[in-house]
Amino acid sequence: MEPQLLHSVGDGIATVVIHHPAKRNAMTAGMWRALPPLLDGLAADPAVRAVVLTGEGDTFCAGADISTLRGSSDEAQGLAVRAEDALAAFPKPTLAAVRGYCVGGGSQLAAACDLRFAQASALFGVTPAKLGIVYPASATRRLVSLVGPATAKYLLFSGELIDAERALRTGLVDEVLAGDELDKRVAEFTRVLAARSLLTQASAKEFANGRTDRDAHWARQARGSGDTAEGVAAFLERRPPRFTWTTPGPGPSGG
Repeated sequence: MEPQLLHSVGDGIATVVIHHPAKRNAMTAGMWRALPPLLDGLAADPAVRAVVLTGEGDTFCAGADISTLRGSSDEAQGLAVRAEDALAAFPKPTLAAVRGYCVGGGSQLAAACDLRFAQASALFGVTPAKLGIVYPASATRRLVSLVGPATAKYLLFSGELIDAERALRTGLVDEVLAGDELDKRVAEFTRVLAARSLLTQASAKEFANGRTDRDAHWARQARGSGDTAEGVAAFLERRPPRFTWTTPGPGPSGG
């Protein structure tokens, strides 16, 4: 099978699989290009409540396919940045399920997700210093927001790999699971995400990411959504809520 991004949707969860096992799921130029339109489609699909990003087999993603850097490194990096930014801007919850190596471009993709659950044997690395590459400003800021400036500098300056436990301590990952528990925990947690109000999640994601000009927009969405009334009614009636608000397209825009 050619290197590609595979995806499936079930029970409200879209699973996107980085599939390039011959090169530890390294991202080719075509795969970087394919991610933004794939995410646009999932954002517009009302059946999708959250997205899980993972790798084929026992590796998340070992970075960019280095063969794509033989031409213009600026062009290759631009593809990666656009894909990463599209993932970070995705209006629904995203979770990276990490096994094995999560390195270079793989770490960028994982950091662009809202949450990261890792197998205990996973290894993380940010490796541009090994290639003489200027790490993108957006990716650097995102890394600093997760782990703080000291750990970000450690990772960027050295290119050294860290294990899952250290990644957990520094805030790079949110949960570490035994190898046979990762899939079970991801499925369990994403069922929780799918049952919650996407209105709450989408607005909280924007606010947490630093957007400050959308209060009026989200107030209008809340008034017209019915989610608040449903949440209160479900609480009083002691039943699970049935939230119906969904994103109107590839992502909220405008005021």
